[in-house]
Amino acid sequence: MLKEVSGDILLSKAEVIAHGVAPGDHFNQGLALSLRERYPAMAKDFRHYCQISHPKSGELWAWAGADGRRIVNLMTQEEASSKKANPGKATAHNVNVALRNLKHLAQEEDFKSLALPRLATGVGGLQWDEVRALVENQLGDLSIPVYIYTTFEAGVQAEE
Repeated sequence: MLKEVSGDILLSKAEVIAHGVAPGDHFNQGLALSLRERYPAMAKDFRHYCQISHPKSGELWAWAGADGRRIVNLMTQEEASSKKANPGKATAHNVNVALRNLKHLAQEEDFKSLALPRLATGVGGLQWDEVRALVENQLGDLSIPVYIYTTFEAGVQAEE
């Protein structure tokens, strides 16, 4: 069941937080930067994973912290053109494939709850109306709470 909320996704009580990145992302913008600052080991592990596995857009990579927090990195954006360049823009195709992969992971690993931001609409450059339809199509029939943080409010815990 999808529920739109306002608040700070970093304060979510959801079991899993999912967000959009690019393959090889440096986690230096948007929510990814906030996650890197809070979970530096995740960013380091992601870089290592990308160096070894060379993931493609549309794939995902899941991480679990020592504190039990789980983060799913959805590769919604195109990979950067060089090591120093910012990631490319997101595409609806990449978002749709990544969400489909997230749904399968949620079912396989029996997630209890999931939180995600307005995927691919900030740095990714997509329009929320287009992404919302993809989220509804891919995650709308999950039997768990899926909290969509549509409005960011720093330091405010959403009513999940």
